[in-house]
Amino acid sequence: MLYNTYLFDADMTLFDYDKAEQNALIQTFALFGLPYRDGVRLKYREINDELWRVFERRQISKDDLQIQRFSRLFDRTGISCDAGLFNGKYLVELGRGNYLIDGAHEICEDLYGRGKKIYIVINGVALTQKMRVGGSAIKKFISGLFVSEDIGAQKPEKQYFDCVFARIEETDKSKMIIVGDSLTVDIQGGYNAGIDTCWFNPEHKENFIGIKPTYEITKLSEILQ
Repeated sequence: MLYNTYLFDADMTLFDYDKAEQNALIQTFALFGLPYRDGVRLKYREINDELWRVFERRQISKDDLQIQRFSRLFDRTGISCDAGLFNGKYLVELGRGNYLIDGAHEICEDLYGRGKKIYIVINGVALTQKMRVGGSAIKKFISGLFVSEDIGAQKPEKQYFDCVFARIEETDKSKMIIVGDSLTVDIQGGYNAGIDTCWFNPEHKENFIGIKPTYEITKLSEILQ
């Protein structure tokens, strides 16, 4: 195999974030005795995605983002609840959602057995991401976890990857590859960092934005090819 070091995105590449998010919302609503109605998650996702785009433009802090996503959700749904307290419980519930994508355990086990190094590179909240990875069935295969909140930079910024490269064993970029589901975050990040890229595209999405990955796969097992 060409590569010795694999940098994996987590959400929707190794871990089923959609399932984790939905279950975390349901559980947190139940903890606060709030009704979880149809459409709540869709409204939450719209608000959360919008605020993350604002955060990426550095127009809002991460703390404000986390609170505002729920204060706005509660305003739109007519719910009375402390958004800060709700967010704290939600992050814990989200951290418990370490559901794996089909084939994730098998590919990590296979690469680990071949002596390859596997690292997880992810944007997000450090507490939640460390809980998810630390409690997962693939923990034993992972050599390191790099969360943007800890690093002080995020994918796709070159600064983020420079920090990662300074902390891993591999020094030859030609022996590294990043695997992820986002063209603008993972694939662009790999390009910015000067390493090969593999776009995980299980839904066969069209690439309209001109960011060209080195490889494209629809199943994680195809990495071995």
